Amino acid sequence: MYRFKLFIDFEKEEKWLAQMASDGYHLQRVSFGYQFRRGEPEKTTIKIDYRVFKNKEDYIDYCTMFEDSGWKHLAGTRSSGFQYFQKMDDTAEDDIFSDQASKAVRYKRYARVSLESAYSFFPLLAIFYVTDIIDFEAFINPKALYFTPGLWDKTGTAFWFAFLFETPFALMRGFAWCFIPITIILYLFFGYKSNKLYAQYTK
Repeated sequence: MYRFKLFIDFEKEEKWLAQMASDGYHLQRVSFGYQFRRGEPEKTTIKIDYRVFKNKEDYIDYCTMFEDSGWKHLAGTRSSGFQYFQKMDDTAEDDIFSDQASKAVRYKRYARVSLESAYSFFPLLAIFYVTDIIDFEAFINPKALYFTPGLWDKTGTAFWFAFLFETPFALMRGFAWCFIPITIILYLFFGYKSNKLYAQYTK
């Protein structure tokens, strides 16, 4: 089963994943949403860390350290940042973090990566602007994005067929660039919220 859900607060996400497991949906993969497998309901503990690794060896050592401590690595890659662990050993500690400070600092890491990602899109936005890929006229005169000869003179079925056929291409021509400012705004929002959560959990 696939579910799309957006979290910034790791603790709320952990509780939701544990509830899903208790309902018989066990986390398999996280990539633009959550992939679950159906199984027996299980009361379990799931914890999330946020770390990005530059090389494979450090990432393997990181996962091995937790597995040796009784925590199974459920999902995440060395470049994804989000690392999901499930408690598998009853004798293991109830948390993967030793104290509140180390638990809170994952929000700081997430905020830093989010803000760096936002800033990395600004040069691309500038290039799009100076090369006229960004065309604000599309907002004023969207008809200019349609290249079908005589489109606006057609009527009835002929018009709707031609209009609906070309609309996806017109939107791509005129508004595809919008994904850059939208992405920047989202990353800035994630960074801002993560910094607030960091401050909240370090009080």
